[in-house]
Amino acid sequence: MLRWAVIFLIIALIAALFGFGGVAGTAIGIAKILFFVFIILFIISLIAGGLMAKKIKNVVDNTIHE
Repeated sequence: MLRWAVIFLIIALIAALFGFGGVAGTAIGIAKILFFVFIILFIISLIAGGLMAKKIKNVVDNTIHE
């Protein structure tokens, strides 16, 4: 998803360079949305990974001590 955000950012920069303001504005808007969606999904995956690591650690610790 971050790849798409970068692609739309590059499209916006090229469009702005050639004077296509409408296309550049639209592409920058899409890039911003994709970037923030990527950041939100990244944070959710970090939290989920941390919670799963704690659960796995607890299961392993309980198995070893039994």
